[in-house]
Amino acid sequence: MISFHRLFFFFALLYPSFQDILDLDEEDTCYENNKPVFCLPKFENVVEGKKITASSTCGLKNKSRICLKKRNEYLKCDVCDSTDRTKQHPTDFLTDSDTPNKTCWISEALMTPPPHNVSIRIHFGKSFELTYISIVFCQDAPDSVALYKSMDYGQHWTPFQYYSSSCMDFYGVRPNQTITRDNEQEALCSPLKGGVSATYDTPTIAFSTLEHRPNSFNLDNSPVLQDWVTATDIKIIFDRLLQNNALASSYMTMHYAVSDLSIGGRCKCNGHADRCITDEFGRLKCVCKHNTEGRDCERCKPLYQDKPWARATKQNANECVRCNCNGHSNVCRFNKELYEWSGHTSGGICQDCKHNTAGRFCHYCKEKYYRDVTVKISHEQACKACDCHHYGSKGKVCNSANGQCPCKVGVIGRKCNLCATGYQQTRSKIVPCQRKISGLYN
Repeated sequence: MISFHRLFFFFALLYPSFQDILDLDEEDTCYENNKPVFCLPKFENVVEGKKITASSTCGLKNKSRICLKKRNEYLKCDVCDSTDRTKQHPTDFLTDSDTPNKTCWISEALMTPPPHNVSIRIHFGKSFELTYISIVFCQDAPDSVALYKSMDYGQHWTPFQYYSSSCMDFYGVRPNQTITRDNEQEALCSPLKGGVSATYDTPTIAFSTLEHRPNSFNLDNSPVLQDWVTATDIKIIFDRLLQNNALASSYMTMHYAVSDLSIGGRCKCNGHADRCITDEFGRLKCVCKHNTEGRDCERCKPLYQDKPWARATKQNANECVRCNCNGHSNVCRFNKELYEWSGHTSGGICQDCKHNTAGRFCHYCKEKYYRDVTVKISHEQACKACDCHHYGSKGKVCNSANGQCPCKVGVIGRKCNLCATGYQQTRSKIVPCQRKISGLYN
């Protein structure tokens, strides 16, 4: 059985850019000398511990007799029975590469002509960026296999790779097409060359997600390929056995059988986290840094919207920048027009300013409040209420700089609560102060 570690180093040697990623020490964090840097979660066999389902597994409904073949020679015949631990062949056997004995998942007998549409589905529970998919067979590899990926937990499926001796007839794709920069998300179709990979001594499919893609060495700066390698689920559909098996006289040899399935990749965190954990709801998520958030660190935190979110690269960590709200807000929004107008330096607009402040930066006092210049604008008491007198002022809005309320005739004071010299108070709400008439009270 081919181990995950062998495949790990095979793909590392095949792709220098992948080798660069391997060179990152597991203890590296997302900061170096207190400065943000590009970081990644560990490279792993993504299928380990993940949910794997199959549309067909022998022995689940009834006991059945199975015979595995390799190169026209019978390897072994036995009974498949899901109730007997020694004779069952469940999907769990796809990921038990650490066991000393070779085990196999085996489908039910194929009683109908192809396409058989026997499928295996792996649910990751979160977005991962995949480097390879390896399928090691217990007998001759099938003639026609299709790999699909989903980016939305199985709601939609995209072709990832086809394998067939009849690519055009079976999948409508010409074999071994050339990928250009204009079609880097196009699935290729390749013959399996008799069902045996030239690299291994066992029937194996080893699919590299970036092989033959022109921008494969520039993944950081290729959003197209970043989407291409991203998946939440993988589906493998076995459509047709090798012709010599398909024409065999005994249906007991008509099975799909896989000994090992491994998918190399990383938890997708867009360069803003070095590990993923399970949250309180049992879901995988990135431990986001660089002021980002989201299960994939796919957005900036609410107060860090001064520049647009961007994926981290080896050249630039693209840390999210805090908006200048003077301590009066925890939320801002990004405005593209402002950002471009500023020469790509600042585009944040503070929202829900507190402490009676207002403005893009919560930098001035809202209506009916004025600035207390004895404290900094960041102080919670930087804005004081105008508190204009109900009868002495013309309105509730004061001068935002000095707090002076608009006084009626004959009224003075910051709050308009005093009568001016030569005026006397009345009981009128309309004319609270009237001019004294000389000699009237003498």
